[in-house]
Amino acid sequence: MVRPQPPYSLPPWLAHALRAQRAPVPWPAVVRGALAAGPLLLTGVLAGRPSSGVLLALGAMLAGVNDRPGTRLAAVSRLGGPALAGALGMLIGSALAGFAGSGLVIVAAFAGLGLIGGAFSAVGPVASAAGTQLLVTVAVGAGMPLPEAGWQRALLFAGGAGWLVTLRVALPSPVRAKGLGYLYDGERAAVAGVYDAVAALLGAAGGPDARARRAALTAALDQAQDALRGGGAATRRLRAQFGAALPLAEAATALAWTGEPVPDRAAEGPLRLAAAVRTGAPVGALPAPARSDAGLRALDEALLRAAEAFDRGSGSEGAVRRRVSPTAAVRRAAGPAGREYGLRVGLSFGAGAAVAQALQPVHWYWLPATAVFLVKPDLGPLVSRVLCRAAGTVAGALLFAGLAALLPRPLGLVALVGVCGALIPVATRHFAAQTAVVTVLVLSLVMAGGEPGASWSRITETLLACVIVLIAGHLPWPGAHRGGGVRVRIAVAREAAQSYVRHVLSGDEDRAGRWALRREAYRTLAEARAAVELAAAELPVLARHSHGSRRVTVVLERLVDATTACAVQVDDTGRVPVRDAERIEVLLAELAA
Repeated sequence: MVRPQPPYSLPPWLAHALRAQRAPVPWPAVVRGALAAGPLLLTGVLAGRPSSGVLLALGAMLAGVNDRPGTRLAAVSRLGGPALAGALGMLIGSALAGFAGSGLVIVAAFAGLGLIGGAFSAVGPVASAAGTQLLVTVAVGAGMPLPEAGWQRALLFAGGAGWLVTLRVALPSPVRAKGLGYLYDGERAAVAGVYDAVAALLGAAGGPDARARRAALTAALDQAQDALRGGGAATRRLRAQFGAALPLAEAATALAWTGEPVPDRAAEGPLRLAAAVRTGAPVGALPAPARSDAGLRALDEALLRAAEAFDRGSGSEGAVRRRVSPTAAVRRAAGPAGREYGLRVGLSFGAGAAVAQALQPVHWYWLPATAVFLVKPDLGPLVSRVLCRAAGTVAGALLFAGLAALLPRPLGLVALVGVCGALIPVATRHFAAQTAVVTVLVLSLVMAGGEPGASWSRITETLLACVIVLIAGHLPWPGAHRGGGVRVRIAVAREAAQSYVRHVLSGDEDRAGRWALRREAYRTLAEARAAVELAAAELPVLARHSHGSRRVTVVLERLVDATTACAVQVDDTGRVPVRDAERIEVLLAELAA
């Protein structure tokens, strides 16, 4: 009997390049994008200062790339921090423009700045976006011919980004709960999402989707924990509601870990709590409890405590993750991941500047700026970024060439900028689509500023940047540790898991401390898993450096899940069950091996 051949599967690096995110259309972000770059460019054109309009629109465009769903308070730092870095980059680049005749100075400065900006990308997402905008605007400020002085360029760029931040904070959401206002709708949605995720995990217990639902619960908890910052009364109430969700999440995880289905009514309580968070209405009567085992008893007790916290409007608040201190930020930048990031970015940014200075194209600054977007390791696998960037640039440049021949100037270009600004939030689902939209927008800005059309040079310089980044990304480098980012994430996750295990096995009755340790264990585990998946999607020559990491994350996940189940048993019986302790010891030994 001939066995059927398994279906052909794409290699991970190609499958990642073709994969697109699925998400509903973010209409609020679309509206903000339509009201940002296009109107700002129109203002400059009508005022007779098109170059000023270009700078305003450029600031709004780069801020729009970072515009993601979330809370208004988080958006201020997520958009404002990179915008300030971009304004600083514009100032530095304008100062470097005076050395345009000295290629050596430009190359050395670009390489040094790339080393610093790349290293600080390891600090976190906001620092990464800030480093990217700093380097991109350094290149633009040094190479783009603009009549404004350096300080004026910086102010105009910051003003454009500030306009988008203002829209992000001030515009109301399309759906609002009666009587609750809209300033904290992002926080409410995040907390309600936690209760929805708890209900989904309970519904999936005993089925094949339980593991995915548990990961979704971790993501929801992470999002809510990051969202709840500030000290207002509304934030404190939401933080208490978030804190009430932590024992629910613990009980649901323990129930799912057993592999046995739970009664259907178990999910009704969390769903009612989620509705109460969204609407501000009373929780009402909860479903009849099911207390046949320790997990169900823990779930019932957590539901009752949550209902009491909702009625009082206060309670034990969930732990807020501390911000990274300046000292910790410098330590991360100087660590293995920071050194690897910095060396790759510095080499690519400097090499892009060197090639551009040697070839002297009209828009030479595009080459190093494109290299920055491509080389950033935290933006996805290297080969995926290169393929998507090349395809998106070619598509966007060809589309712009056709539209530019038909549209009237300058109003046609203004309209094109407005449409592209609205499309950026939708195009973020795939890097190639985002690149195509940004390419059309940038080419429109260049032409609106009075420079000649540059579709073909844009394609050429992008392909050159792709070659530079591919070489820089695969070169061995003294002092850099391949897979350093993955190893750091796994080490952090391992330490967080072991701290959680020690706390539970010690029998410590500090439940709030236990919940905080569990949160950190699951959060760092999710970060490690994401890093491993990205590393696995690299070309084999790079992916081999993180070989075996996936198995470590699987063992860590089993360890944290088993510890959570043990914690529920400890609460129920007052002691650590021998069977659970033995199971945890086996997993610790497997992790050590």
